[in-house]
Amino acid sequence: MFNTNCVVAVYESHDQAEAAIRELQKDGFDMKKLSIVGKDYHTEEHVVGYYTTGDRMMYWGKVGAFWGGFWGLLLGSAFFWVPGVGQLLVAGPLVMWIVGAIEEAAVVGGLGVLGAGLYSIGIPKHSVMQYETEVKNGKLLLIAHGTVDDVERARELLSQTGAAITRVHAEPATVGA
Repeated sequence: MFNTNCVVAVYESHDQAEAAIRELQKDGFDMKKLSIVGKDYHTEEHVVGYYTTGDRMMYWGKVGAFWGGFWGLLLGSAFFWVPGVGQLLVAGPLVMWIVGAIEEAAVVGGLGVLGAGLYSIGIPKHSVMQYETEVKNGKLLLIAHGTVDDVERARELLSQTGAAITRVHAEPATVGA
């Protein structure tokens, strides 16, 4: 298991998550250290699609403008179909960790692809299960990765943005380091 430092914030709406991302951006947080995960919803027209052009993915659907805007800012983007969840949209470094977990068949007892990705970066299984449940229930996860200082700064900002949950997952400090 690879350990990383991160803060996870759970948002009820796309508007809240977008405002939080804008706050981090305004404060100078490195957008390449930010991941967002959410579930898409079927639209009335059932018109949903995506495509890539170079390193940018375009997306149509009920919240296409939300996802399309951030896929240009964040490092990596993916669309997964997850049994029991449906369409899962992910942007940021978490994409690489999810794909790595899938390729290594690191799906850990009872965890889906999202859970395997979160677990592979050192988030405890009980928290992973809670985050998977939040996404299944239509909430969004915003994950800021980085040094202990980066994560603490992000936590301070995110705790002021109306997140339902804001939790830090960090490596313990080593003695003498």
